[in-house]
Amino acid sequence: MKSNNDIKRNKFWKVIIFSIISFVIVFIFSVSIGSSYIPFMDIIKILLDLEYNSLETQKIIVNNIRLPRVIMSFLVGSGLAIAGVIFQGIIRNPMADPYIVGISAGAGTGVTIAIVLGINFTIFGMGTLPIMAFVGAILTVYAVYNLARVNNKVPVMTFLLAGVAVGYVLNAFTSFLMVIGSNELHQIVYWLMGSISNSNWQEIQMILPYYIIGLLPVSFFLNDLNIILLGEENAQYLGVDVEKVKLILIVSATLITASVVSVSGNIGFVGLIIPHITRMLVGPDHRKLLPFAAIFGGIFMMISDDLARILLSPLEIPVGIITSLAGGPYFIYLLRKKKNSSW
Repeated sequence: MKSNNDIKRNKFWKVIIFSIISFVIVFIFSVSIGSSYIPFMDIIKILLDLEYNSLETQKIIVNNIRLPRVIMSFLVGSGLAIAGVIFQGIIRNPMADPYIVGISAGAGTGVTIAIVLGINFTIFGMGTLPIMAFVGAILTVYAVYNLARVNNKVPVMTFLLAGVAVGYVLNAFTSFLMVIGSNELHQIVYWLMGSISNSNWQEIQMILPYYIIGLLPVSFFLNDLNIILLGEENAQYLGVDVEKVKLILIVSATLITASVVSVSGNIGFVGLIIPHITRMLVGPDHRKLLPFAAIFGGIFMMISDDLARILLSPLEIPVGIITSLAGGPYFIYLLRKKKNSSW
């Protein structure tokens, strides 16, 4: 008879195998779909850089258009999922997500200001909107953190409420800008809905440093995050510098989220749903939870982007609509199914 440890180990390996197979299949499928049909095996040969007698145009389509879009969709999904794990761990509430502290509102405000005022500049090959979104998101969380700080401490609930309050103010300001800049309303609304249709290698190169800088410190504090789940006072007694850990994790999650939001717009529910589902599969240990949430978040976003491309082809749906349509009802289902269980 198998012990509980053997059962858990077997389940864990099944999740690993499932995640690897799912990633490979979804990744190749995502690269293969589009307005121009490319055979499945040709896609594999292009990705593996093998010699074959296909048109050079197919290589250009895959390498310059589809591949950066698929990689970007994976980065966006995994980044939002990672940030969701961090914020849910810090706040100790599965209802928390990266946008609840005002990141989305700040990014949206930055983009709206740029569009309405006609601000146009380029830095290192990057356009105005991603840069303004990133700056807006960073400044917003900086303001929220300082508003919530009390005697060099940041109470979780105060931080949460400050994020909600600042988010409401910024959303109202964004709405006001949309009214006075009605000629640019379509562009603003499309960005706010979320889309990665214009992704390119330059955008990936822009966000990757911030993504990595945000991710690296997190790996050193996953065990501390596990201890914080016991309560901040208990964590303090066990030797965890709670305020230091919270500050590092908040800054890290903000950098990750701001980097991906700056190029994708507002894409909801990924940072809320994916950590919750992953927690059901691998448990609450953040040393397992965070990497698997990153993988599943990326897979979910690639599938969502595929649906955005093919459902109403040749018309493309903003991917934020797809994630909301998928995430909202499923989260309601999870709440009803698990409402009496702990997270």
